[in-house]
Amino acid sequence: MRVFDFDNTIYDGESGLDIFLFYLKKEPKLIARYIPKVGEGFVRYKMGKVALSEVKSEYGYILRECCAQLDDIDQSIVEFWDKHEKKIKSFYLKIRRDDDVIVSACPEVMLSEICRRIGVQHFIGTEVDLKTGEIGRLCYREAKITAYREQYGDVPIDEFYTDSVNDRAMMDIARDVYFVTGDRVEKIKADGVWLKDIEQ
Repeated sequence: MRVFDFDNTIYDGESGLDIFLFYLKKEPKLIARYIPKVGEGFVRYKMGKVALSEVKSEYGYILRECCAQLDDIDQSIVEFWDKHEKKIKSFYLKIRRDDDVIVSACPEVMLSEICRRIGVQHFIGTEVDLKTGEIGRLCYREAKITAYREQYGDVPIDEFYTDSVNDRAMMDIARDVYFVTGDRVEKIKADGVWLKDIEQ
């Protein structure tokens, strides 16, 4: 099984931040008030300082409030990917296989549209109810392992691709690990042996 993270791995950027900026242009009066909290959360996330337990408690209200006030979110997601599909990295499009699996903190409602476009049939993401904004299963950090095993059981991960130490738990259970920086892919674990360890 080949498993890929999404943001900054096969997508050039953070889709969560990009959709926030997309909506900031589309609905500035509604979205602008969240700039300080989203900015703080993004910085903490990039530094690996956001704990799994904090995601819903500290930031979940933003989704709830936005989903309650935004119309046609499904259509907006299509419009978003019309503009951002070009950010799927070229290295991935060259190696893509039909049986690839994406495991990402990105909401499944976002992944569904882009995966359909690029021909990826298998993906696991964060569950979000667009009517209420409530977060169900959160697919982040160590919770990615739980989400993966709920769907695939004990099927081993032969190759795992990521850009972030936030995925250390997934790296630990994969046979081979590839670290992605831009379009550069570096093998850092082979046959269960670390070739280059990374700091958590």
